[in-house]
Order: sequence, then structure tokens, then C-alpha cells
Amino acid sequence: MFGIILGLIVLMGLAYLGWSIIWIAPIAAGVVALTGGLDLLDAYTNTYMSGFVNFAKSWFPVFMLGAIFGKLMEDTGMAKSVAVAFTKVIGTKRAILGVLVSCAVLTYGGVSLFVVVFAVYPLALTLFKEANISRRLIPGTVALGAFTFTMTAVPGTPQIQNLIPTEYFMTDAMAAPIMGIVAAIIMAVGGYYYLRWREKQLTAKGETYTEPKDNKMINVDGDTPHFILSILPLLTVLLTLNLLKWDIVVALLSGIILLMLLNISKFKGFVKAINGGATGSVTAIINTSAAVGFGTVVQAVPGFNRLTELLMGIKGNPLISEAVAVNILAGATGSASGGMGIALEALGSKYYEIAMNTGIDPEAFHRVASLSSGGLDALPHNGAVLTLLTITGMTHKDSYKDIFVVAVLIPIVSIVGAILLASIGIY
Repeated sequence: MFGIILGLIVLMGLAYLGWSIIWIAPIAAGVVALTGGLDLLDAYTNTYMSGFVNFAKSWFPVFMLGAIFGKLMEDTGMAKSVAVAFTKVIGTKRAILGVLVSCAVLTYGGVSLFVVVFAVYPLALTLFKEANISRRLIPGTVALGAFTFTMTAVPGTPQIQNLIPTEYFMTDAMAAPIMGIVAAIIMAVGGYYYLRWREKQLTAKGETYTEPKDNKMINVDGDTPHFILSILPLLTVLLTLNLLKWDIVVALLSGIILLMLLNISKFKGFVKAINGGATGSVTAIINTSAAVGFGTVVQAVPGFNRLTELLMGIKGNPLISEAVAVNILAGATGSASGGMGIALEALGSKYYEIAMNTGIDPEAFHRVASLSSGGLDALPHNGAVLTLLTITGMTHKDSYKDIFVVAVLIPIVSIVGAILLASIGIY
């Protein structure tokens, strides 16, 4: 037990310092192996790598096609077209809502969180300038729209955080729709009104819009495809995945093919976009696979049985112990998919067995796992948080407080709401 805790501390500490999980996960796994009495070399070459490879084998096509789809949406201008359309409809008087909805639509349609940040930031600058709102609220607004309810809560979302649990609980992307919708409402409405309150608070203090020092990323001009054409690939992914029940790989391929057909005049840029998406997906899948490999080693040491007893021994609904496990591991790794991957690789079969024996619908375990991956994951060392702050030109001191409230605190409250619904048999 001590070795597992020490390994988690090493993993969290080095991740917080900004070191890549690709190589700190094996180090942390080595700590667990040594203290757990395993042969160090065998623990790495067999136990760790088996978890790493098995996850990559199962999920690499999804990571790669998702990244390619997002990159094509970005490079063809379709992502910007969708964002512009929604912000125009909502108007500059509701700048925060406009940015929030734009981010939500793109992520729910399957576009990567990182692509959304790049696509929406220039529009956010324009809207916040016209509404005279402090730029320090842009990161929190983007985080709410892209890192929370459309990533983990809204039924049918094609984001990886909603797909990973399907393998462990024999479910699909629409699992526990009522729990998901209620959690999404808590996150979206709670986060929006918090940001509006912050807007009024900052304005009252005299803090309004200021021009960024680096203006080079501001580019809202230029031709973009028509909104109707731009939203069709997003709808294709959603409908084929959830209504036709196609495999996510086929759904993403359908979206990519339609996207390319609708932009055939830009075919010369397809190779660059596809290469960029494919290359970016490699880092993403390796990061998550590295975290899962760590979980595989944890599962192999004798102390894991004691850890399982402690988690399963949490009084009350077993969904509570699942929420605690996924949240802690997502926080330790700074990764929603990585933390959930560790937790479900180690404990998924236990929770599925509990579901079968207690009558709790496996869909409830799916939804709680997904929701919990989007809680403590957004701590200061999270990669998406760091990227968001870098792109917007803000620091942790400027904007992390708002990110914490909308992407950590309120999502945790939503998990409580979802578990309460499950406890009375509403899924």
C-alpha cells in the first residue's frame, strides 16, 4: 500500500513540475514494483508494457481519426465557421454565452479540445472586446465549454472520456442519459452564472478589456465555408454513432470523408492537415497508454488487494468509491483519460461485477466514471489547462481561479447529483 501511494506521489509531483508522463509513468511504476516485491525488469517489459500496448491497440484508431477530424475542421475553416455562426446569433451582449456555446457545439461534435481552443480564441477576443469584458475570463469560459459537460456528461458525446468506459461496462456512448443530462445542466448553468457573476465583480472594480501584448494570433477575417455545410460533418459523427449505432471508428471516418468532399477545392491542404492530426494523436495515445501501464503494475502488486478493499469498503453506494478512485487518479496524472484508464484497468472488472450482483445498472458506473474523469483532472498541471493559458496569454495567477471553479469544483458537485439520481434508480 505504501508503495502504491509513493508511486502516485512520484507521478503527481513530477507531472506537476511539467515532466512528461511518457517517461515518468514507468518511473512511478518502478517505485510500485520495487516496494511491492516485483522484479523490476519484468515489471517494466512485461506487466507495464502489456497494459500500455493493450490500451494502444484498442484505442489508437479512435485517437488518430479524432485528431485528423479535428485538424481538418480547423484547417478548412469549418470549426471557425461554426463558432462564428453561434456567436453572431447569440450576440456581443452575451459574449460569455457565445463563446461557451461555440466551444460546446464543437466538442460535442467530436472536435478535439485543443483544436477548439485555437479555433475559438480569436472570436472570444473580438466578443470580449466589444462587450468590454476582462480577458482574464476567457480561459474559464473556454474551459467550461470544452473541458466539462460536453466532454463527460452529455449523452452521446464522441469524446474519448465518454467512450473508454464502454469497454469495461458493456455500454454505449448514450449510457445513463438522465444522469448525464442533469450533470450537464449543473455544470453548464452553474458555470455560466458563476462567470457572469465574475464579470460583474471585475467590472465593478474597473477591470475591463485590455488589448493582449501579442496580437499575432488574432485572425477572424477570411472566407470560411457556409455554416450549414460546416456543421454537417459534426452531425454525421453524432448521428452515425448514436442513432445508427455504428462503431466510433466508422462514425469518425464518415465525418472525415464528408468533410473532405465538402471541401474538395482545398484538397491540396488535406495531406498537411491529416499528417498534423495523425502526428498529434501519437503523443495523446502514448500519454494515456503510459498512464494505463502504470495502473497495470499497481494491479500486479500485493498491496493492490488492500487498496481494493479500502475503496470497496467506502460506505454507501459503490458509485461513490468509483468516483473517488477516478477523481484521485485523474488528479494525480493531470489527465482525464489517463486517470480513468488507470482506475478502470485496475478496478473496472470489480465494479462491473458489483453492478451484476447488486442490480445497479452498469450504465450508472459508466456515467460516473466519465463524469469523475472531468473533476480533479483540471488541476494546475493538466496539459489542456497549460495549453489554454499559453494560447490566451494568461497566467495561473490571472485565470486559474475561474478555471478551478468551472472545471473542477462544479463538475464534482455534478457527480454528487448524478450519484443521488442513481441511488433512487434514475439512470
